[in-house]
Amino acid sequence: MDEKKEMQHKITMENRENLCICGVEDVESFDESDIVIYTVNGILSVKGCNLHINRLNTESGELMIDGEIDSLVYSNTEINRGGFFTKLFK
Repeated sequence: MDEKKEMQHKITMENRENLCICGVEDVESFDESDIVIYTVNGILSVKGCNLHINRLNTESGELMIDGEIDSLVYSNTEINRGGFFTKLFK
């Protein structure tokens, strides 16, 4: 776990179509319009159209996304990683 915390977080975007993110820990959810990512610097939401994950390597912490990228938004709130029963008995 310490290895991931020492990983640097870096974002590179080309022409709002190709996005490379380093420092990725996990992907919470994804569809063609929204991808929610856990990074070493917090939760990142990528919004757009026709979004596709081309490559995800959680060992190296690298994620590559293609599509029409409209926004990148960081959130300080924690997303509950629990399932249905965790939410039910909260």
